[in-house]
Amino acid sequence: MSRPQEPHRPLFHFGNPFRMISPKSSQLSPRLQAQLNAFEETLGDRLRKLIPQDKNEILSLTWMKSAMESLCESHTDIKTLITNLELPVTDWDEKWIDVYLDISVKLLDICIAFSSEITRLNQGHLLIQCVLHNLESDPSKKFVRARATLDSWRQHIGSKNPRLHNCGSILNSLVESLDLPKVKNSAKGKVLMRAMYGVKVQTVFICSVFAAAFSGSSKNLLHLHISDAMLWAQAYSDLQTCINGEIKDLFLHGNFTVLKELEAVDLIAKKLFPMVEDGLEANEVEAFQNSLTDLGKQAGKFSHGLDVLAKEVDVFFKIVLTGRDALLGNLRMSDTMTDPVLGINVEQQQVVR
Repeated sequence: MSRPQEPHRPLFHFGNPFRMISPKSSQLSPRLQAQLNAFEETLGDRLRKLIPQDKNEILSLTWMKSAMESLCESHTDIKTLITNLELPVTDWDEKWIDVYLDISVKLLDICIAFSSEITRLNQGHLLIQCVLHNLESDPSKKFVRARATLDSWRQHIGSKNPRLHNCGSILNSLVESLDLPKVKNSAKGKVLMRAMYGVKVQTVFICSVFAAAFSGSSKNLLHLHISDAMLWAQAYSDLQTCINGEIKDLFLHGNFTVLKELEAVDLIAKKLFPMVEDGLEANEVEAFQNSLTDLGKQAGKFSHGLDVLAKEVDVFFKIVLTGRDALLGNLRMSDTMTDPVLGINVEQQQVVR
């Protein structure tokens, strides 16, 4: 077969994946059941760790970094599970491969959109640095320049990133992909499909939260109903209720952003703007200096949080990309091994290349 050149097939309509993964007649061996249980219990623990003890932690850049880190760990665990199952790609059903390739492309697109928004936010941080430089060096002579830069900050942060526009449609298609292909006569395949289902749910959820945070809209939030038969179902439900509920509440109260560090910087910038615009009164000098100090601290936290998050998004991008490349490489290798026309073995083919 020649998978890389074929167009992606349409994804399956959303249904009950658990029914297809574990039909009534299926029985897993104790070893396979233990592998599946271990995977799902680890996933459940991972989801529980993302439930903040304090709601003020929700959508801090620190929490977002932890969420992306958790996602990377789950995708790495899937690779490990495939190895432990000793399920070679030649045994994969073509439908599994189609779904995997389609999902991987969409996840790469989402990563690119997220990275673009992080870069845009970092550009906003540079504007704050310009404000601080002007006001800390000689504020009396540079108020006009600082005022213009603060105004540019407000416009920049309030603008929308066009790269985020497609996130909603991508997320909806990923929800459709939760409906898994039927697994026939393969106990290992059933284990893999159920494990992949869990990771895809985690992926869709975290990506939807990021999309909502970056776009400034709760429309990108998704609410998924998970079968209680999944060992991680309760942990997921608790996490989803906690995070989605708080984000919706923030937007209902008119917050222009739900990113905690960005909100902290913006609040100080709003406090500074009238001082810079109208000039300082004698009784405002101390408050002005305190605001500058606070702005420097909060801007530093904001910049550091963005840098750390950008690295985690990049790690996830590379995990998805290398997994996709490995699958395509294995498919090409299987073509080589089974093509009777070539008449050479794998080692000879590698030498030729």
